Amino acid sequence: MVDLELLDNLKLSSSPFGQKVVSALGLRTNYHITHRVEIVIEGQHNIPTDRAVIFAMNHTDKYNYWPFQYQLAKTWRRYTATWVKAKYYEHPVMRSFMTWTNNIPTVSRGYLITKDFLGVTGRRPSRQEYGEMRRLVEDPTFQTDLDLPQRLFSEPRHILGLDFHPDRDAWPLFMGRLFTDFMRRFVALNRQALDVGADLIIFPQGTRSIRLSKGHIGLGAIALALKATVVPVGCSGSDGCYPGTSPWARSGRIVYRVGAPMTYEDMARHHVGAPFAPFTPEAEAAHRDKFQGFVDEVMERINDLVEPRYRFSEDRNSDGVSGTNRFV
Repeated sequence: MVDLELLDNLKLSSSPFGQKVVSALGLRTNYHITHRVEIVIEGQHNIPTDRAVIFAMNHTDKYNYWPFQYQLAKTWRRYTATWVKAKYYEHPVMRSFMTWTNNIPTVSRGYLITKDFLGVTGRRPSRQEYGEMRRLVEDPTFQTDLDLPQRLFSEPRHILGLDFHPDRDAWPLFMGRLFTDFMRRFVALNRQALDVGADLIIFPQGTRSIRLSKGHIGLGAIALALKATVVPVGCSGSDGCYPGTSPWARSGRIVYRVGAPMTYEDMARHHVGAPFAPFTPEAEAAHRDKFQGFVDEVMERINDLVEPRYRFSEDRNSDGVSGTNRFV
C-alpha cells in the first residue's frame, strides 16, 4: 500500500537504474527479438532539449507508456517519472518494482476513503456508501441519511501514516487533513523529478480508456504550480500490442505523435495570478475553472494527435474502469 512513509522515502533519479535494467533485459527482448513491435515517434522536434517536461498522454491500456519510455531512453537518454495509481503498490513485489523504476504513486481522496473503509469493515464500500463518504470529506457539514458503519467514525486507528483519534477529530476533517499531507509530499516529488531532470508522464484522464475522455484538473494544477512545460502526446496502436494485463507485448505498430510544447508563458490565459498549493480544497475552490481550462486545452491537442478510433466519444466519458475498483 501507499502511506506517508513511502512518499517520504521515495527518491527519484534522472537516470534510474531500474528503468535501464527493464529496458535492456525486458523491453529490448520483447520489442526486437521475440515479437516485432514497431515504435514510431512523430514530431520529435517538439520535444524540448533544454529542460525536463511533462508529457501528457492518452491512456489506452495498462502499459502504453512503456514503449514511449523505451524509445526516449534509447534515442535521447531521457528518463521519466510516471504518475501511477496507488493501487499498483498493494503487493510488496509490485511496490518494489514501482519504486525501483522511478514512478510516483497518485493518492486520491477516493483511495484514502476506500482503503480506510476496507480496513475497518473488510469489504469495499458500495457505490452509494462511497458517494456519501466522499461528500462528507469534501463538505464536513453534509448530513448523510445513509447508515454508514459507525466504527468508521468511532474506532481509533492508524490510517496510512497518521493516527486517528475520534475524541479529537471528526473523521471527515481528519481525512481531509490526511489527504493534504499526502498531496504536500506528492507535489514535492513532482518538483524533485523536474529538478533532477526527469520528465514526468501524466495521463490526464485518470484511468484507462480506448476512447479519449475528459481530463481531470490534476495536470493543470501541477503544471501551473510548477510552471512546467507540457508536451501533449497521442498514442495509437498500443492497445493492440497490450490487449490484456500481460506486460509482454504482442507484435504490432505503435505510433506516438508529439504535439507542440505548451510552455507556462504560452498558457498565460490559465494563470491564477498568485502562489497556491495544488490539490488543496482552497486551491480547487478558487481556481478549478483555470485548472480545468488548462487540461481541456491539452486534451483537445491530444485528440488531434490520435487516430480516429481513439478520439473523444460524443459524451466524452471514459469507457474504462469505474467505481471503487479505480482505487484498490
